[in-house]
Order: sequence, then C-alpha cells, then structure tokens
Amino acid sequence: MISKLSTWLGLAPRTFTGALLVAGTCIGGGMLALPVAGAPAGLIPSLSLMIIVFIIMTITALCLVEIGFWMKKSDAHIITMASTILGEWGKGVMWCLFLFISYASLTAYTAGCGHLLSAALSDLFDTDVPKSIGCWLFVLMFGPFLLGPRYILGRANDLLFILMIVAYAFIIGIGVTLVRTDYLMRGDWNQAYLAVPLLITAFSFQTMVPSLHPFLDHDKKSLRVAVVLGTTIAFLVYGLWQFVVYGSVPLEGETGLLQAFAEGEPATFCLGKLSHSAWIPLAASVFALFALVTSFFGIGIGLFDFLSDGLSISKKGKGAVALGLLVLVPSLIFAISYERVFIIALDVSGGFGDTILNGIVPLIMLWVGIKRFAPHLTRHAGLRNAVIVILLGLFALAFATEAKARFSHKPLSPADDRAATVLEIETSLQHVEKKRV
Repeated sequence: MISKLSTWLGLAPRTFTGALLVAGTCIGGGMLALPVAGAPAGLIPSLSLMIIVFIIMTITALCLVEIGFWMKKSDAHIITMASTILGEWGKGVMWCLFLFISYASLTAYTAGCGHLLSAALSDLFDTDVPKSIGCWLFVLMFGPFLLGPRYILGRANDLLFILMIVAYAFIIGIGVTLVRTDYLMRGDWNQAYLAVPLLITAFSFQTMVPSLHPFLDHDKKSLRVAVVLGTTIAFLVYGLWQFVVYGSVPLEGETGLLQAFAEGEPATFCLGKLSHSAWIPLAASVFALFALVTSFFGIGIGLFDFLSDGLSISKKGKGAVALGLLVLVPSLIFAISYERVFIIALDVSGGFGDTILNGIVPLIMLWVGIKRFAPHLTRHAGLRNAVIVILLGLFALAFATEAKARFSHKPLSPADDRAATVLEIETSLQHVEKKRV
C-alpha cells in the first residue's frame, strides 16, 4: 500500500516513509485536545493561527536539513551542529534541553501506552492489571525497533500510521454528519493565543530531523520533500479534526467544549455524547495508542542518534544495545515510578522547551553558521536576515504568551500535547472505572 501511494505521489518509497516518520512524530494522542484548547477562539481564528505555526515549524525543520549538509560527520546530530556552530555554550544548552525534552516525551509516551495496554488487559482477563505491566509490555514490544535497521522501523511506522488513520477516519466519519454551519462561524480572535503553546508542541518533530539525513542517504530533495510532506499531512489531519469538532460540538452545555475543558476530557468525549456512539471512545483509544507509538519512534530514534553522536558510541553491535538501554531504561523507570513528576514538568515547561529547542535554536544556528559554512547563500542576506529576525520575534512572542498564561490566573489547558495525552487517558479511564462500579 505504501509503495502504491508513493508511486501515485511520484516519490521513492523511502522518501514517503520519511514523510510518515515526520507526520507520525508530530501527531500525538494530544491532537484530541487541540479543539478543546482553542475552544474559546473557534474554527477560523484557531485554523489561521495553526497555518502560521505550521509554516514556521516547517521552516525551522528545513533549517536543520540545511545545517546537516555543513557537518563533516555523515551522521552528525544536533549536539555536533550546536558545538560546531555555537561553541561550548551551545553544546551545553543542547545537552540539557535535548535530554529533558526527549526523556520527558518518551516518559509520557510510555506512561500513556502503559495506561492503555493495562486497561485493555484488565478488560480481557477481568482483573486489575497494574500500569507498570502495561509499560513493560510497551517497551518490550516497540523498544527493539529502535535498535534494529531503520528500514524495519520505517515499515513498522508505516503500518501503525495507516492503522492510526483508519481509527481517525472512523471518528471523522461520525463527526462530520453532525457539523452545523452556525457552529463553524463562531469565533473570538482575542482568545486564539491560548492554543499557541499546544500548537508549537503539535508541530515539534525537529529533534529527529538529523536522523533523516542518513535514512534518506543525505539526498537534499528527498529530505526537503519528507519534511514538507510530513508536516503537511499533520496539518491536514489537525485541520480536518478541528473542522469536524468546531462544527459539531457546541461551546457550552453538558456536551460542550468548555465542559470538556473543565473536566480534562478530549473532544471525542463530546462527540461520543452527541452521536450516542459507544464506538468513539474505543476508536479514540486506538488512535491514541498508535499515535503515541509513532511519536515514540520519532523521538526515540532522535535520542538514540543524539546519544551516539554526543557520547561517540557506535550504532552497531554492542554499541546499539548500549544506546538502546540508555534510551529505554530511564524512560521505563520514569514512566513507572516518576510519571507524575515528568508530566507536570512537561505541562509547565514543555512549551518553553519546544519553543527554544525546535524553534529558536535552529534559526540561530542557521543565522550564525551560514557565512562560515554556506557563503554561496549570502546573495540575499538582507532579506534572509529579516525573515529570521521576524521568525525569532514570533517565537519570542509565543514564549511570552505562554509565560503570561502560566504566571497569571487565567485558566489554560495543558500547554504540551504529550502531557495532555496522558492526562486525557487517565481521565477517560477513570470515567470507565466509575461506569463499571
């Protein structure tokens, strides 16, 4: 199926797989929270803001693609890029920021899947299965893909992405029958900024971009196509989801988005009530599971390659095993014993971290390094520098927006889609338990 799709698009199968890795990393289970986060703004303001974030985050990823060609090492990751271009201070910042965002993300994905798997096993065997068992099963099932050949991981990601889209299409198919024109027309531009932090994390995949370089044999066209197509797929998935939710779910009332916001529920909670379909919660759980796994793959290979680069460990043989353990063991321990600490840390600082790591840093590295490593690109220096300054200003504005929301008393939904995912899963499972009782 992937071969047919890539042929239809005129792409090499490996390039299309690279695009699905990008899209899969972007699309986490927290996507279900996007319409709830932007509920006060409505469709048109939220969609307009998402277009801007989509374009900006695609640009920062393309910056990393370009920077990858400046490095002497064929498998150079962000740690080499930062130390080469920004020096020791850049290297130090990257070590701290990259490790925090990556391990916290993997912890959230492992915990979220652990909750889902343990709940499924509890239903299957009619007994209480601890979350820790679910976390162990998740790591044992999907962790080995990080150690093996990348083409195998790519094929697994392709399959899981297709299954995720099937669950997504089922939810959309039910929701689109409920769309009302008057709901689509409502909007409040003054409230649109509330969703900015969540939108930035929703398009955060830049930590795995350096891993695409060797995966796509350092082919510039393939790399650019994979990034642009991957983010476009994510944008279309997000956009259609927002259209259906904003067009079918009222803002207020027992089945409204504001009520879902207050209860920490995803938008599928509202759709399930409105459609009277018992299948929507199940489809949402299936979607969340596969979305978490594809995101786990993307962030996992990014951290795997980052540690290989930073610690000079081979990716083959015993080195691959050592790197796999460095990636998986801390994530498993944190998910079982310290999940709440990491979820709170992600919710509070994840948006800040993604703004710096995936937004500001790539732009600064391009700006600083272009004269030294790509003098042939200096012809339109004035225009390029102006664009970089504007983009940096927008990220600074996003940073300030989240800071204002965080340190004021204004209610704010989870600012990080990874944190939102686990919180949603926990809340939904609590409701299921109450119904059983």
